[in-house]
Amino acid sequence: MRMYSDLAWIWPIISPPEDYIEEALEFTRIIKNNRATMLHLGCGGGHLDRTLKDHFKITGVDLSPTMLELAEKLNPECNYQIGDMRNVKLKETFDSVLIADSISYMLTEKDLQKAFQTAYDHLEPGGLFITYAEATKETFANNKVSHSTHQQDSLDILFIENLYDCNPQDTVYEAVFMFLIRQEGKILALETDKHTLGIFPLRTWKETLEKVGFEAIETKNSICNIPLFVAKKTF
Repeated sequence: MRMYSDLAWIWPIISPPEDYIEEALEFTRIIKNNRATMLHLGCGGGHLDRTLKDHFKITGVDLSPTMLELAEKLNPECNYQIGDMRNVKLKETFDSVLIADSISYMLTEKDLQKAFQTAYDHLEPGGLFITYAEATKETFANNKVSHSTHQQDSLDILFIENLYDCNPQDTVYEAVFMFLIRQEGKILALETDKHTLGIFPLRTWKETLEKVGFEAIETKNSICNIPLFVAKKTF
């Protein structure tokens, strides 16, 4: 996954922090507890955290050292640590836990349950866990292609994304990215990247949350109209 290593420098250009403001504010409205502590599992380059840090004391965890470097530069006020959302064990608990689009990298129901268990274990009683399902078996559009253009100074990037499920009977699909990078109209590079992502029936999300011990409510992410889960640790 080059996006999180040698191509990480592209991320702030094709998906800038400004694009995350509305989503971060939605999470803030759900939690309704300014200045609470928040654990952000799979925080990536910290683009959500740039807004969330105005409302919460943020601890971020991610597997990619390169992405964490970007996050630390953007949000020096936050505490960032290397870790895997499936097994990281911090020596503290939090008022809220968030896993945003990084939950898509859970490839099996067992992985999904481990990530939910990590969230549960790091919550204070009564705390809230928020996550969402970008793709589900019921709504997945196979072989979908999207593209966008982005500029920074004299740099132009054409970003093309293709989503493809080779085997609808399993729990994974592929996201293939292509980047056409130009400077002052001249082609610098054509880069490609491939990610394997998890996909489950919608019922699996709520059932797995409840199996871990959460009291879960399904709603909608109002920004992109996908299933969003607000789960409470009741004891």
